[in-house]
Amino acid sequence: MSFVGGGSDLPAFYRKEGGAVLSTAIDKYVYVNVNKKFDSGIRIAYSKNEEVSSVRQIEHRLVRASMEYLNIDGGVEITTIADIPSKGTGLGSSSSFTVGLLHALNAYKGRYVSSEQLGADSCRIEIDICGEPIGRQDQYAAAYGGFNLMEFRPDDSVVVTPVICEPMTIKKLEQHILVFYTGITRSASALLKQQSEDITSDERKHQTLVKMVGLTYTLCDELQRNNIDAFGDILHENWMLKKSITTGISTSDIDGWYDAARAAGAKGGKILGAGAGGFLMLYAPPESHERIKHALPELSPVDVGFEPLGSRIIFYH
Repeated sequence: MSFVGGGSDLPAFYRKEGGAVLSTAIDKYVYVNVNKKFDSGIRIAYSKNEEVSSVRQIEHRLVRASMEYLNIDGGVEITTIADIPSKGTGLGSSSSFTVGLLHALNAYKGRYVSSEQLGADSCRIEIDICGEPIGRQDQYAAAYGGFNLMEFRPDDSVVVTPVICEPMTIKKLEQHILVFYTGITRSASALLKQQSEDITSDERKHQTLVKMVGLTYTLCDELQRNNIDAFGDILHENWMLKKSITTGISTSDIDGWYDAARAAGAKGGKILGAGAGGFLMLYAPPESHERIKHALPELSPVDVGFEPLGSRIIFYH
């Protein structure tokens, strides 16, 4: 769940300016199980079942690319379970899946892999091999976990720095966050591709992202001083800037929900991910949460907490 700076992790921007995002991992998970199969075939179970005899026959592009990348030929069963719908929700589901899959496949081969390597390899799979026009923040958020400042360097490297503040500061933030599912799923790839084109061809929109990166560092500084008073205002300013970059990031419905939430006490918020649907995240005093929920009866509130840990092996035999 990113708060400010989203979009600056796209190569069309960070390779020129360097990008930065402030984000946290959340307590929603995808579980990946890899087991040796009794024969040389391959079985994959996700929202559908695949049983094939070779890697090149696998339909799931991320699974196929990951197995080829790690030189796993067959004789495996891979099953997955997720807490959140896998596509179009803005919570980094695809990247979390890829990180978890790479982690499990490496463990299957008896190999340790670091968080840094998991983030880099996941980007390699999704962006370079599968050609997704996406950014790099979700992969590193899933790999590292925690509440972090992520910096995207022009050489494609990513620096992940934990936000150092009092534990109660993070706890208060958690208590102020409200998340609603809009019921709308959309293609992040199409939106992000358009956003990359817009920030490349329009200097004004490029400079808008520069301002958003500046807000990232401002908010990080405030948190490290244990000051959350400015959080809502900065979140609101970031959302107003982000909406101006590409047509389609917001919609009339989303604007209506956001305005209703602000009228009911929310200080700021945003649509998580690329935009246009998925989850609406709001920052509001805890005493106004019920009033905000009453103002958004068509949306489904979802309890979301912060997660200090990234991808991990929870069973190995």
